[in-house]
Amino acid sequence: MRSSASLLLALCAQASAATPGAHWSAMPAQSQACRAGLAQAQDYLKTLASTSMLAVRDGQVLASYGPVEQANQIYSVRKSILAMMYGPYVADGTIALDRSLAALDIDDVGGLLPLERTATVGDLLAARSGVYHTAANPGDDADAAPPRGSQTPGAYFLYNNWDFNAAGTVYEQLTRRDIYQSFASDLAQPLQMEDFRLSQQHRTGDPARSRHLAYHFHLSTRDMARLGQLMLQRGSWNGRQLLPADWLARIATPLTRAADMHPPSTARRQLDYGLLWWIPSVPAGSPLTGAYMAWGYYGQYILVVPSQNMVISHQRVVDAATAKTARKVTPAEFLRLAELLARAPCTGNP
Repeated sequence: MRSSASLLLALCAQASAATPGAHWSAMPAQSQACRAGLAQAQDYLKTLASTSMLAVRDGQVLASYGPVEQANQIYSVRKSILAMMYGPYVADGTIALDRSLAALDIDDVGGLLPLERTATVGDLLAARSGVYHTAANPGDDADAAPPRGSQTPGAYFLYNNWDFNAAGTVYEQLTRRDIYQSFASDLAQPLQMEDFRLSQQHRTGDPARSRHLAYHFHLSTRDMARLGQLMLQRGSWNGRQLLPADWLARIATPLTRAADMHPPSTARRQLDYGLLWWIPSVPAGSPLTGAYMAWGYYGQYILVVPSQNMVISHQRVVDAATAKTARKVTPAEFLRLAELLARAPCTGNP
């Protein structure tokens, strides 16, 4: 699905970081150079299969495209959200990252191997569990998994939905809270999300394959940007520390370099990995230096660029009839768009 809406150029003036209110506000008009930079980003955006995009700088809308208010499935962005939600419970000791699956009595259909049960909670968040049991849902690199029991937990990176789904089970088991209920009260409500509906959230997957189902979210592009803004603000929102700052820094710090990933096609993406967050490898001098992102299938993204005080959220929506052949917005394409937006000279006085 391709929106016919044009890119709205919200031109920026000098501003300090600001937490958005109940509604996002646009930056006031600025210079011709700013307009030209955003127009260049608009021209490139028109070549992509994008559905919607929202770019925010200093807590105000820099550029908006498409139906940013429409809530859609955001695929693997869910994993980065879960990493955020782990923060308070790691901080207070409710969740210990060094606890093993055996200690937590985490098992699955047909049983896990003894070696697999030595994997820790931290291994799940790092995609390094060494557990290659079938996941409840597709959309990972499981086809390239080595034989079960062949890798010591913690030693081998494979982007594997079993890890991520089991991390959801661990969250609910240890906190005794439903993921969606927890998200609604701890994040959606204080962040004043405009389009989040608890009734729209539901798990997916085949319980005959795995008892650990996927916890997919349906969010709008503008509400995704609020999550990015919370990351940018180190967990602080309207004077409240919703999430621990040190935890947010930890999950967005590279733990696995792209060159150490499996299979080789994953390594070639030049994206490092923290704990359920991706960190782009960019050249020296790039305006995206220090950026990190959540990434979902087809082209769902939340990019945080601290050096630019900037957040960019993006969606690519497809229907079931064209899902297998639909054009994606790749990380390389999205990051090119992000670089154009970041380079637009939209700070300082008009």
